[in-house]
Amino acid sequence: MDWGLSNRINRIFNKETGRTVMLAVDHGYFLGPISGLEVPSKTVTPLIEYADSLMLTRGILRTSVKPDNNIPIVLRVSGGTSILDEDLSNEGITTSIKEAVRLNASAVALSIFVGASNEKETLLNLAKLVDEAEEYGIAVLAVTAVGKNMVRDARYFGLACRIAAEIGAHIVKTYYCEEFEKVIESCPVPIVIAGGKKLPEEEAFKLAYNAIQKGAKGVDMGRNIFQSEYPVAAMKTIKAIVHKGIGLEEACALFNKLKK
Repeated sequence: MDWGLSNRINRIFNKETGRTVMLAVDHGYFLGPISGLEVPSKTVTPLIEYADSLMLTRGILRTSVKPDNNIPIVLRVSGGTSILDEDLSNEGITTSIKEAVRLNASAVALSIFVGASNEKETLLNLAKLVDEAEEYGIAVLAVTAVGKNMVRDARYFGLACRIAAEIGAHIVKTYYCEEFEKVIESCPVPIVIAGGKKLPEEEAFKLAYNAIQKGAKGVDMGRNIFQSEYPVAAMKTIKAIVHKGIGLEEACALFNKLKK
């Protein structure tokens, strides 16, 4: 693997644990100003020091993150639809690799929709992105997006993750499910899990703990952090689960202590 590419991937993952806690704040690219992200800079600023990497769009990076931050950037480069579109799978590439280089991105992120109407287009988008990104030593994170009528089980996620890896993704983001170890075993590149919609804190901690125990290399959480009543406490607790391996009971105790 190219030195620059390896270096950028290693920046995303903690050197001691080999895991990552990504803070996802890219939701606005199709959801608009959702709760907790109405003013992105107010969301990002108090949390950025506790994250291993930051996943967001170029617009929010330019306007809401100070350039003196040294946090690795995972740049969202797919889009083209909104929550008003009945078919969210109709995405294209919205940001060039040259722009990713200008923004000093460690990785670029794109959604694939396996089993959706635009499956082929999103997979070819991934292939094109891998070709272009590798020319500049930039990693590619493939997000296994789930449409309204798509299943959420190990068979589906295993299929989507494996296809993403086969096409050339260096990291895959997917959802936790029963028999998650099968998804991990069949994917030859690191998997990080998505937090999904806001859960009660204890459920979010359990999700992160179970995923790490089954082999995930980290979490990419957004709403379960910034929509918490105590976002910094939630972020610190997730980080302790991922990097220190604390259990659910200890995590809940830590969160209750931090939020005071």
